[in-house]
Amino acid sequence: MNLSLPRRVLGRATATLALALATATGTTGLLSGAEAHALPVAEGTFSFGGDEGDYISGGRSHAYATASQDRMSVSGDTGNRVVTVSVDGANGDWWTLNLGAPSGKALTPGTYTGATRYPFNEGTEPGLSLSGNGRGCNQLTGTFTVSAVEFGPQGYVKKLDASFVQHCEGGTAAARGEVHIENPAPPAELGLGLDIALAGTASSLNGKATVNGTVSCNKPVQVTVAGDVTQVKKRDLIRGSFSTSVSCTPGAPVAWTGKAVPTGSVPFQKGDVEVEGRATASDPDYSRPVTVSETVAVRLTRA
Repeated sequence: MNLSLPRRVLGRATATLALALATATGTTGLLSGAEAHALPVAEGTFSFGGDEGDYISGGRSHAYATASQDRMSVSGDTGNRVVTVSVDGANGDWWTLNLGAPSGKALTPGTYTGATRYPFNEGTEPGLSLSGNGRGCNQLTGTFTVSAVEFGPQGYVKKLDASFVQHCEGGTAAARGEVHIENPAPPAELGLGLDIALAGTASSLNGKATVNGTVSCNKPVQVTVAGDVTQVKKRDLIRGSFSTSVSCTPGAPVAWTGKAVPTGSVPFQKGDVEVEGRATASDPDYSRPVTVSETVAVRLTRA
């Protein structure tokens, strides 16, 4: 049985592989900040056309808008240096536009001349790339102007107004276009709180240490609480780890309980232990892990 993918999916996969290989060689300017995951554009338009002989546009005009059921997405990077806009047209077209400031600088309003192909631009060169529908430039030069841009946390792009001119392979024919994006105010980043109670128990039956506490959050998330318990008794060093998961919702702190199993043959005993705890959850709005930690002295009583 033969399996095949739509031409548009194959084109995107090929472009993604090419970028991955380029990144692996260390020749790109991507190291200034991790790229955020793409978010749907609430309101936006994207249009471009080209001179006769321009390879990307084919000398035709193209226009897309969220109001016309064309889908757009946008992402930035954590350094606010690069913006990537993707378009999935209702007619089956797909395009990607990258606008990048020179290395080490944030993308701000202004005109960026001497742009070369993103992500291979280096040093003081801005980065630019318009590609899609199976077409891309091996080498390019161009200019783009950012009239307005507003970032939020973790590469969130609230607003972008920009225009660009791109030449492929050293030719005089050009593609010219503009993009306008308006998104809601960025959501707050995930905030976590971790508290470890100062009292726990040591089981006389199985030697486990039970510790507990609470977690708090500013948005609904599943929180993993894990950590290590260490105790010194006479000449014995007793260690064990615990892990548990709780659902956290904003408001009152949520209780958690963890049981640490001793790694050796000596059980946990009543007395003082050191508890190193970590609470971790994934921020649902920015797809990034958030971790907070706390280390406290806990007194175990016999259970």
